[in-house]
Amino acid sequence: MKYIIDAQISYKIAIYLNQIGYDIIHTNDFPNKEFTTDKEIRELSKSQNRIVISKDSDFLDSYLIKKIPEKILLITTGNTKNIELKELFKIYFEKIDLLFEQHFYIEFNQNELIIHE
Repeated sequence: MKYIIDAQISYKIAIYLNQIGYDIIHTNDFPNKEFTTDKEIRELSKSQNRIVISKDSDFLDSYLIKKIPEKILLITTGNTKNIELKELFKIYFEKIDLLFEQHFYIEFNQNELIIHE
């Protein structure tokens, strides 16, 4: 699976996931960095078949209404410190990557991984 991470999630998460072998890009990898628009992210996710990872409910709305992005990982941890968020990615991400073979919308928070149908 290939992923794109929105600016609301630390670039350090993208670096970590890349280091352990996942195909991850972050909005910081683009010329406009954190000012990359949601539209640009959605278009890139579609053209490169990337799953959007975000805390932004606008991506969820777009997914529910237009199915763009085609797949989304919504992070609903609230204001979590980056170190804590990185630990959650360590716990969940291998399973999430496998789940995206069959599912389109997954959410995680501090306590659970939720698969939406």
